[in-house]
Amino acid sequence: MIEQRKISVAPMMAYTDRHFRVLMRLINRQILLYTEMVTTGSLIHGESERHLLFSPIERPLALQLGGSDPLELAKCSQMAEELQYDEVNLNVGCPSDRVRAGQFGACLMKTPSLVADCVSAMSQAVKIPVTVKTRIGVDNQDSYSALQNFVATISAAGCRTFIIHARKAWLKGLSPRQNRTVPPLNYEMVYHLKKDFPDLEIIINGGINTLAEIDHHLQQVDGVMIGRKAYDNPLLLAENPELTPQEVIVNYLPYVLEQLCQGGSLWPMSRHLMGLFQGQRGAKQWRQWLSGWRTQEPNLEKMYETITPVLSEISL
Repeated sequence: MIEQRKISVAPMMAYTDRHFRVLMRLINRQILLYTEMVTTGSLIHGESERHLLFSPIERPLALQLGGSDPLELAKCSQMAEELQYDEVNLNVGCPSDRVRAGQFGACLMKTPSLVADCVSAMSQAVKIPVTVKTRIGVDNQDSYSALQNFVATISAAGCRTFIIHARKAWLKGLSPRQNRTVPPLNYEMVYHLKKDFPDLEIIINGGINTLAEIDHHLQQVDGVMIGRKAYDNPLLLAENPELTPQEVIVNYLPYVLEQLCQGGSLWPMSRHLMGLFQGQRGAKQWRQWLSGWRTQEPNLEKMYETITPVLSEISL
Protein backbone atom coordinates (compact mmCIF):
# COMPACT_ATOMS: atom_id res chain seq x y z
CA MET A 1 0.00 0.00 0.00
CA ILE A 2 1.33 3.43 -0.93
CA GLU A 3 0.72 5.73 2.03
CA GLN A 4 0.39 8.74 -0.28
CA ARG A 5 -2.64 7.16 -1.96
CA LYS A 6 -4.78 8.61 0.83
CA ILE A 7 -5.05 11.67 -1.43
CA SER A 8 -4.17 11.47 -5.11
CA VAL A 9 -4.63 13.46 -8.31
CA ALA A 10 -6.52 11.65 -11.06
CA PRO A 11 -5.04 10.79 -14.44
CA MET A 12 -6.49 13.30 -16.90
CA MET A 13 -5.81 13.32 -20.63
CA ALA A 14 -4.27 16.58 -21.84
CA TYR A 15 -3.89 17.81 -18.26
CA THR A 16 -1.69 15.65 -16.02
CA ASP A 17 1.43 15.84 -18.16
CA ARG A 18 4.89 15.98 -16.65
CA HIS A 19 4.86 19.80 -16.40
CA PHE A 20 1.67 19.79 -14.35
CA ARG A 21 3.00 17.01 -12.16
CA VAL A 22 6.12 19.04 -11.36
CA LEU A 23 3.90 21.99 -10.47
CA MET A 24 1.77 19.82 -8.17
CA ARG A 25 4.85 18.43 -6.50
CA LEU A 26 5.91 21.98 -5.62
CA ILE A 27 2.51 22.34 -3.94
CA ASN A 28 2.39 19.00 -2.17
CA ARG A 29 5.31 16.60 -1.71
CA GLN A 30 3.21 13.72 -0.40
CA ILE A 31 0.19 13.04 -2.60
CA LEU A 32 0.27 10.38 -5.30
CA LEU A 33 0.33 11.69 -8.86
CA TYR A 34 -0.78 9.87 -12.02
CA THR A 35 0.28 10.19 -15.62
CA GLU A 36 -2.18 10.69 -18.41
CA MET A 37 -3.44 7.37 -19.74
CA VAL A 38 -0.88 5.81 -22.09
CA THR A 39 -1.91 2.97 -24.39
CA THR A 40 0.15 -0.19 -24.58
CA GLY A 41 0.45 0.31 -28.33
CA SER A 42 2.03 3.73 -27.83
CA LEU A 43 4.70 2.21 -25.60
CA ILE A 44 5.40 -0.96 -27.55
CA HIS A 45 5.18 0.43 -31.07
CA GLY A 46 5.68 4.16 -30.51
CA GLU A 47 8.02 6.56 -28.74
CA SER A 48 8.11 4.93 -25.33
CA GLU A 49 10.73 7.33 -23.95
CA ARG A 50 8.59 10.36 -24.76
CA HIS A 51 5.52 8.84 -23.12
CA LEU A 52 7.32 7.56 -20.02
CA LEU A 53 9.70 10.46 -19.37
CA PHE A 54 9.40 12.01 -15.93
CA SER A 55 11.48 13.90 -13.42
CA PRO A 56 12.40 12.22 -10.10
CA ILE A 57 10.74 15.14 -8.30
CA GLU A 58 7.36 13.81 -9.50
CA ARG A 59 7.50 10.68 -7.36
CA PRO A 60 5.50 9.04 -5.90
CA LEU A 61 4.12 8.59 -9.41
CA ALA A 62 1.81 6.04 -11.02
CA LEU A 63 1.64 5.16 -14.71
CA GLN A 64 -1.87 4.58 -16.04
CA LEU A 65 -2.11 2.11 -18.90
CA GLY A 66 -4.85 1.61 -21.44
CA GLY A 67 -5.05 -1.82 -23.02
CA SER A 68 -6.67 -5.24 -22.91
CA ASP A 69 -3.94 -7.64 -23.99
CA PRO A 70 -2.43 -9.34 -20.91
CA LEU A 71 1.00 -9.88 -22.49
CA GLU A 72 1.26 -6.30 -23.73
CA LEU A 73 0.14 -4.93 -20.38
CA ALA A 74 2.68 -7.11 -18.60
CA LYS A 75 5.46 -5.83 -20.88
CA CYS A 76 4.47 -2.20 -20.32
CA SER A 77 4.26 -2.78 -16.56
CA GLN A 78 7.84 -3.99 -16.67
CA MET A 79 8.83 -0.80 -18.49
CA ALA A 80 7.19 1.20 -15.69
CA GLU A 81 8.99 -0.72 -12.97
CA GLU A 82 12.36 -0.42 -14.70
CA LEU A 83 11.93 3.35 -14.82
CA GLN A 84 11.00 3.41 -11.11
CA TYR A 85 7.33 4.28 -11.33
CA ASP A 86 5.75 3.53 -7.96
CA GLU A 87 2.54 1.96 -9.32
CA VAL A 88 0.97 0.84 -12.56
CA ASN A 89 -2.76 1.40 -12.99
CA LEU A 90 -5.13 -0.22 -15.48
CA ASN A 91 -7.80 2.05 -16.96
CA VAL A 92 -11.21 0.37 -16.79
CA GLY A 93 -13.21 3.58 -16.60
CA CYS A 94 -12.68 5.81 -19.65
CA PRO A 95 -15.82 5.91 -21.84
CA SER A 96 -14.48 7.66 -24.95
CA ASP A 97 -15.03 6.32 -28.47
CA ARG A 98 -11.29 5.97 -28.92
CA VAL A 99 -10.77 3.60 -26.03
CA ARG A 100 -13.96 1.70 -26.79
CA ALA A 101 -12.76 1.09 -30.34
CA GLY A 102 -9.51 -0.23 -28.89
CA GLN A 103 -11.41 -2.55 -26.56
CA PHE A 104 -10.21 -1.02 -23.32
CA GLY A 105 -11.45 1.49 -20.80
CA ALA A 106 -14.97 1.29 -19.36
CA CYS A 107 -16.14 -1.38 -21.82
CA LEU A 108 -13.86 -3.83 -19.99
CA MET A 109 -16.28 -3.79 -17.06
CA LYS A 110 -18.43 -6.09 -19.19
CA THR A 111 -15.66 -8.71 -19.30
CA PRO A 112 -14.33 -9.08 -15.74
CA SER A 113 -12.58 -12.34 -16.60
CA LEU A 114 -10.45 -10.53 -19.21
CA VAL A 115 -9.59 -7.79 -16.72
CA ALA A 116 -8.60 -10.50 -14.25
CA ASP A 117 -6.29 -12.05 -16.85
CA CYS A 118 -4.72 -8.64 -17.47
CA VAL A 119 -4.20 -7.94 -13.77
CA SER A 120 -2.79 -11.40 -13.19
CA ALA A 121 -0.25 -11.00 -16.00
CA MET A 122 0.74 -7.54 -14.80
CA SER A 123 1.07 -8.61 -11.17
CA GLN A 124 3.26 -11.55 -12.08
CA ALA A 125 5.50 -9.35 -14.20
CA VAL A 126 6.31 -6.70 -11.57
CA LYS A 127 6.72 -6.14 -7.85
CA ILE A 128 5.22 -2.65 -7.76
CA PRO A 129 1.46 -2.38 -7.03
CA VAL A 130 -0.96 -3.06 -9.87
CA THR A 131 -4.19 -1.14 -9.37
CA VAL A 132 -7.46 -0.71 -11.27
CA LYS A 133 -9.42 2.50 -11.88
CA THR A 134 -13.03 1.80 -12.79
CA ARG A 135 -16.63 3.01 -12.59
CA ILE A 136 -19.52 1.74 -10.47
CA GLY A 137 -21.11 0.37 -13.64
CA VAL A 138 -21.40 0.63 -17.40
CA ASP A 139 -24.54 1.11 -19.53
CA ASN A 140 -27.33 -1.03 -18.05
CA GLN A 141 -24.87 -3.15 -16.12
CA ASP A 142 -25.16 -0.94 -13.07
CA SER A 143 -26.36 -3.09 -10.18
CA TYR A 144 -24.38 -3.35 -6.98
CA SER A 145 -24.15 -7.13 -7.41
CA ALA A 146 -22.45 -6.62 -10.80
CA LEU A 147 -19.91 -4.25 -9.25
CA GLN A 148 -19.40 -6.64 -6.36
CA ASN A 149 -18.75 -9.52 -8.76
CA PHE A 150 -16.36 -7.39 -10.80
CA VAL A 151 -14.27 -6.46 -7.76
CA ALA A 152 -14.30 -10.01 -6.40
CA THR A 153 -13.11 -11.39 -9.74
CA ILE A 154 -10.32 -8.85 -10.17
CA SER A 155 -9.15 -8.99 -6.58
CA ALA A 156 -8.82 -12.79 -6.86
CA ALA A 157 -6.36 -12.13 -9.70
CA GLY A 158 -4.10 -10.06 -7.45
CA CYS A 159 -5.42 -6.49 -7.39
CA ARG A 160 -5.60 -5.06 -3.86
CA THR A 161 -6.44 -1.44 -4.74
CA PHE A 162 -9.49 -0.19 -6.61
CA ILE A 163 -10.07 3.45 -7.52
CA ILE A 164 -13.80 3.85 -8.06
CA HIS A 165 -15.32 6.75 -9.96
CA ALA A 166 -18.73 6.87 -8.27
CA ARG A 167 -20.65 7.27 -11.54
CA LYS A 168 -21.51 4.68 -14.11
CA ALA A 169 -20.38 5.17 -17.71
CA TRP A 170 -22.62 5.38 -20.74
CA LEU A 171 -20.71 4.10 -23.77
CA LYS A 172 -23.17 5.59 -26.24
CA GLY A 173 -25.09 8.85 -26.15
CA LEU A 174 -22.79 10.78 -23.82
CA SER A 175 -19.43 12.39 -24.52
CA PRO A 176 -16.50 11.76 -22.18
CA ARG A 177 -17.11 15.21 -20.69
CA GLN A 178 -20.79 14.45 -20.10
CA ASN A 179 -19.82 11.14 -18.56
CA ARG A 180 -18.02 13.12 -15.87
CA THR A 181 -21.14 15.03 -14.87
CA VAL A 182 -24.41 13.58 -16.20
CA PRO A 183 -24.62 10.09 -14.65
CA PRO A 184 -25.55 10.66 -11.00
CA LEU A 185 -22.99 10.13 -8.27
CA ASN A 186 -23.54 7.19 -5.95
CA TYR A 187 -21.03 7.42 -3.14
CA GLU A 188 -22.99 4.98 -1.01
CA MET A 189 -22.25 2.19 -3.47
CA VAL A 190 -18.52 2.78 -3.00
CA TYR A 191 -18.92 2.89 0.79
CA HIS A 192 -20.81 -0.41 0.62
CA LEU A 193 -17.98 -1.90 -1.42
CA LYS A 194 -15.48 -1.05 1.32
CA LYS A 195 -17.68 -2.73 3.92
CA ASP A 196 -17.97 -5.87 1.81
CA PHE A 197 -14.23 -5.95 1.01
CA PRO A 198 -12.56 -4.61 4.16
CA ASP A 199 -9.17 -6.07 3.21
CA LEU A 200 -9.06 -4.19 -0.09
CA GLU A 201 -7.95 -0.60 -0.49
CA ILE A 202 -10.88 1.39 -1.87
CA ILE A 203 -10.26 4.89 -3.24
CA ILE A 204 -13.22 7.10 -4.12
CA ASN A 205 -13.31 9.52 -7.07
CA GLY A 206 -15.85 11.81 -8.69
CA GLY A 207 -17.32 15.24 -7.89
CA ILE A 208 -15.14 15.90 -4.84
CA ASN A 209 -14.37 19.61 -4.59
CA THR A 210 -13.51 20.67 -1.04
CA LEU A 211 -11.28 19.69 1.86
CA ALA A 212 -14.40 19.09 3.95
CA GLU A 213 -15.67 16.61 1.36
CA ILE A 214 -12.28 14.86 1.34
CA ASP A 215 -12.40 14.50 5.12
CA HIS A 216 -15.97 13.16 4.97
CA HIS A 217 -15.09 10.47 2.43
CA LEU A 218 -12.02 9.42 4.38
CA GLN A 219 -14.35 8.37 7.20
CA GLN A 220 -15.78 5.72 4.85
CA VAL A 221 -13.00 4.65 2.47
CA ASP A 222 -9.21 4.45 2.35
CA GLY A 223 -8.46 7.32 0.03
CA VAL A 224 -9.77 10.12 -2.16
CA MET A 225 -8.79 10.90 -5.74
CA ILE A 226 -9.36 14.47 -6.95
CA GLY A 227 -9.80 15.19 -10.65
CA ARG A 228 -10.69 18.47 -12.36
CA LYS A 229 -10.81 20.45 -9.13
CA ALA A 230 -7.12 19.75 -8.55
CA TYR A 231 -6.34 21.15 -11.98
CA ASP A 232 -8.64 24.17 -11.78
CA ASN A 233 -7.46 25.04 -8.26
CA PRO A 234 -4.09 23.36 -7.58
CA LEU A 235 -3.62 25.11 -4.22
CA LEU A 236 -6.64 23.21 -2.86
CA LEU A 237 -4.22 20.37 -2.09
CA ALA A 238 -1.40 22.53 -0.73
CA GLU A 239 0.63 20.74 1.92
CA ASN A 240 1.20 24.11 3.57
CA PRO A 241 -2.07 26.07 3.78
CA GLU A 242 -0.04 29.30 3.93
CA LEU A 243 1.56 28.66 0.53
CA THR A 244 0.83 31.52 -1.88
CA PRO A 245 0.45 31.46 -5.67
CA GLN A 246 3.36 33.87 -5.91
CA GLU A 247 5.64 31.44 -4.08
CA VAL A 248 4.59 28.57 -6.31
CA ILE A 249 5.25 30.57 -9.46
CA VAL A 250 8.69 31.68 -8.31
CA ASN A 251 9.59 28.09 -7.40
CA TYR A 252 8.32 26.86 -10.78
CA LEU A 253 10.34 29.29 -12.89
CA PRO A 254 13.70 27.41 -12.59
CA TYR A 255 11.98 24.32 -14.00
CA VAL A 256 10.53 26.41 -16.84
CA LEU A 257 14.00 27.78 -17.57
CA GLU A 258 15.50 24.28 -17.59
CA GLN A 259 12.92 23.07 -20.10
CA LEU A 260 13.35 26.14 -22.31
CA CYS A 261 17.09 25.53 -22.39
CA GLN A 262 16.37 22.00 -23.58
CA GLY A 263 14.30 23.31 -26.47
CA GLY A 264 10.86 23.24 -24.86
CA SER A 265 8.08 25.76 -25.46
CA LEU A 266 6.68 28.11 -22.85
CA TRP A 267 2.91 27.60 -23.23
CA PRO A 268 2.85 23.83 -22.45
CA MET A 269 4.32 24.75 -19.06
CA SER A 270 2.73 28.12 -18.32
CA ARG A 271 -0.84 26.96 -19.10
CA HIS A 272 -0.84 24.89 -15.92
CA LEU A 273 -0.49 28.09 -13.87
CA MET A 274 -3.92 29.38 -14.94
CA GLY A 275 -5.76 28.21 -11.83
CA LEU A 276 -3.28 29.29 -9.17
CA PHE A 277 -5.33 32.36 -8.19
CA GLN A 278 -8.65 30.50 -8.33
CA GLY A 279 -11.12 32.14 -5.96
CA GLN A 280 -8.76 35.01 -5.21
CA ARG A 281 -8.76 38.63 -6.22
CA GLY A 282 -6.78 39.12 -9.40
CA ALA A 283 -7.53 35.67 -10.85
CA LYS A 284 -8.97 37.03 -14.09
CA GLN A 285 -6.16 39.53 -14.48
CA TRP A 286 -3.62 36.76 -13.99
CA ARG A 287 -5.23 34.49 -16.60
CA GLN A 288 -5.33 37.33 -19.13
CA TRP A 289 -1.69 38.19 -18.57
CA LEU A 290 -0.60 34.57 -18.66
CA SER A 291 -2.41 33.97 -21.95
CA GLY A 292 -0.26 36.66 -23.53
CA TRP A 293 3.05 35.67 -21.95
CA ARG A 294 5.13 34.66 -24.93
CA THR A 295 8.73 35.40 -23.97
CA GLN A 296 10.83 32.28 -24.34
CA GLU A 297 14.24 33.73 -23.69
CA PRO A 298 16.00 31.18 -21.47
CA ASN A 299 17.21 33.66 -18.88
CA LEU A 300 15.97 33.34 -15.32
CA GLU A 301 16.70 36.93 -14.35
CA LYS A 302 14.72 38.28 -17.31
CA MET A 303 11.85 35.90 -16.52
CA TYR A 304 11.71 37.27 -12.99
CA GLU A 305 11.78 40.81 -14.35
CA THR A 306 8.87 40.00 -16.64
CA ILE A 307 6.63 38.27 -14.15
CA THR A 308 7.36 40.17 -10.91
CA PRO A 309 5.43 43.36 -11.81
CA VAL A 310 2.21 41.51 -12.61
CA LEU A 311 2.48 39.42 -9.44
CA SER A 312 3.03 42.58 -7.40
CA GLU A 313 0.03 44.25 -9.03
CA ILE A 314 -2.23 41.28 -8.30
CA SER A 315 -1.04 41.27 -4.68
CA LEU A 316 -2.05 44.89 -4.08
